[in-house]
Amino acid sequence: MYNPKTEEAYRLFHDGILALARAERQGIRVDADYVQRKMRILQRKIDKLETEFKQSKLFKHWQHSMGTVVNIHSPTQLEVFLYKIKKIKIEKTTTSGKGATDDEALRQMGIPELDLLLQIRKLKRVRDTYLAGFDREQVNGVLHTFFNLHLAVTYRSSSDHPNFQNIPRRDEEAMQMCRKALLPRAGHQFVEIDYSGLEVRIAACYHKDSKMLQYINDPTTDMHSDMAKQLFLLKKFDKTLPSHSVLRYATKNAFVFPEFYGDYYKSCAVGLACTWGKLSQGDWGPGEGIEMPEGTLSDHFISKGINSLDDYIEHVKKIERNFWDVRFKEYADWKEVWYNTYRKYGYFDLLTGFRCSGVMVRNDVLNYPVQGAAFHCLLWSFIKLDEHIRNEKLDTKIIGQIHDSILLDVSPDELEYVCELAHKITCFELPEVWKWIIVPMDIDMEICDVDSPWSEKKKYSFK
Repeated sequence: MYNPKTEEAYRLFHDGILALARAERQGIRVDADYVQRKMRILQRKIDKLETEFKQSKLFKHWQHSMGTVVNIHSPTQLEVFLYKIKKIKIEKTTTSGKGATDDEALRQMGIPELDLLLQIRKLKRVRDTYLAGFDREQVNGVLHTFFNLHLAVTYRSSSDHPNFQNIPRRDEEAMQMCRKALLPRAGHQFVEIDYSGLEVRIAACYHKDSKMLQYINDPTTDMHSDMAKQLFLLKKFDKTLPSHSVLRYATKNAFVFPEFYGDYYKSCAVGLACTWGKLSQGDWGPGEGIEMPEGTLSDHFISKGINSLDDYIEHVKKIERNFWDVRFKEYADWKEVWYNTYRKYGYFDLLTGFRCSGVMVRNDVLNYPVQGAAFHCLLWSFIKLDEHIRNEKLDTKIIGQIHDSILLDVSPDELEYVCELAHKITCFELPEVWKWIIVPMDIDMEICDVDSPWSEKKKYSFK
């Protein structure tokens, strides 16, 4: 059972629902002509890629071995072909225990022909999920998506018709195609305000790990760079180098955050080496993987005595042990205390006054309090920013909320003031109200030029 335990928690959601409803009513402009045109272009690209895939040796083997009409979009048929016919080693399973055929699993296999299938999947998602959703839900060229506060058990928000929070962010190509369809009001510009490292900061307010607090409070330190040095056996790390920048980003998204959320060393090792490092799943030879300052990633690993994925998995296993037993031991100790307390009482309370109770697995017990409280920081800031905009009768409007960020449709004359106001609310007023926030808060801002689509965002540094 999930409920607001305190009056303050109830008030946050009460005011939040009203503020989000105003954003829904305001809506966001959709370039309907672009959407229709892009969907036709994508259909032609998909047809071409499917023809190319069906001419490959992999497909012909699939077709010959199945004894039936092959549906390249059938996960069941693909699972049978890859794992039972081609005998590929299962590295990732579904909840039912079968070999996984999702995008991550296919990328890790390192089979070139499957890249065509991945590209087809991506273009179909952009066309059928995102652009078709924009086209279906827009009314007179405006999208009034729904924002909900009563569905997610983590006390975060959700979105539907269409899901505004699910628009691609990490895949640059998909993001550009989708966000190009969304426009500000005529003569206005988009501003996106994003809390920086919000869940890491809020987690620190729970576990108070001294090493983590040091990383957060000292801007000269960088947790992801330090971990990249360990994971990739680098004596020196320079994130201005393209390859080191990739390795840092890989470390952040394939090791640090997955470990925080309950993943384990083997899955992380495969993601680091195969998905990000572009290495194969077996033994490694010279010249494989991403380019490094000297040679390739496989050349670098081989010089360090790591000659295969199995060797690397053992290396990451040792790093994981050090990660929790040494680097973030206080965080690990908090996890045990927090989980055992839940097992004793059957519930836990968030720092923001909400209570979660009932049957939950370990990862849920450890992640829900962080995810919920982090979103509540965003929601509180959303409410206060909306309040100022209305009270001061500004032309600027809040039009959406995406995870840890707020999207605004801003009048150019109000740009600097609105950005200063948002910085004041998110980074200074919020910690004054919630004294349990023991770390500094920080935000990133991105803007688009006047009348430019959301795809053309760029970093903005206000005075």
